[in-house]
Amino acid sequence: MADADLDAVIRQLAKQQNKTILAAAKKRRDRFNGLAVKAKDKDAKERFKMLAREAVEQANAAARRLLISADNVADSYARAMRQAAAAELPRRAEAKKAEKTDAPPAKAAADNKAAAGNKAAAGRKPAKKGRATARKAS
Repeated sequence: MADADLDAVIRQLAKQQNKTILAAAKKRRDRFNGLAVKAKDKDAKERFKMLAREAVEQANAAARRLLISADNVADSYARAMRQAAAAELPRRAEAKKAEKTDAPPAKAAADNKAAAGNKAAAGRKPAKKGRATARKAS
């Protein structure tokens, strides 16, 4: 469970708590219904039956709110992790590029020097044949 996604753990815990809430509500409902059966007058029976219905209704509402809030928290956590991962990837790529430009390999450095020499030679104008031959002749 240590390497499980936290959003899945949050949802799982909420489901367990939901089951606990609903089980407690059913026990309370059964208790009120038992008291309604034992009640002597009609008003007391109605009151206990109403309490049983209200207990289940309130527990269902609480369980629903718990699940919604756990879903929101889990979604928020998952979104935050995706955003953090997306922000980390460009930083890592930039760091790798910086490492490559800081210390180029020896072969690449030699290739760069050779290319620089070729560029300097390419920048010069070629000598005119007429002049060179005239100088040699004299």
